[in-house]
Amino acid sequence: MLTMSKAKENDKELAKVEEMAKTTKGLIEKILGDVSKSSAGKQIALGGASGWCTGYLAMKVGKVAAMAVGGGIILLQVANHQGYININWDKIYRKVDKVVDKVEEKATGEKAPWMNKACQFAQENSYLAAGFVGGLLIGVASS
Repeated sequence: MLTMSKAKENDKELAKVEEMAKTTKGLIEKILGDVSKSSAGKQIALGGASGWCTGYLAMKVGKVAAMAVGGGIILLQVANHQGYININWDKIYRKVDKVVDKVEEKATGEKAPWMNKACQFAQENSYLAAGFVGGLLIGVASS
């Protein structure tokens, strides 16, 4: 239960936070302002810094995601091979083929013959293909 003194303390803390938010917002607006009206050098520097931050964070998040997906693919393949799970590869291949065909047709307007060969190879060598994809993602994550 809040006492009067604790309630007043909370109100004071809230007021401090609100004041700090206003001050920070004002500082950011002073520094950045309307960037489109700034000099080319300032725009390039700001764009470069924000791009670097975005790229750095994307790589950090991307590495974790790639490691998780790659490891998951390899674990699924091992579990399938050991008989713990049964993956209906025909159903997966049909779904993947439909999606790949739609993407190819939208992107290029025609089907790419090399893509059909790669899909056929992956279907015939599912363990090799899944291991490759998992290893590729782990390699990206560990770079």
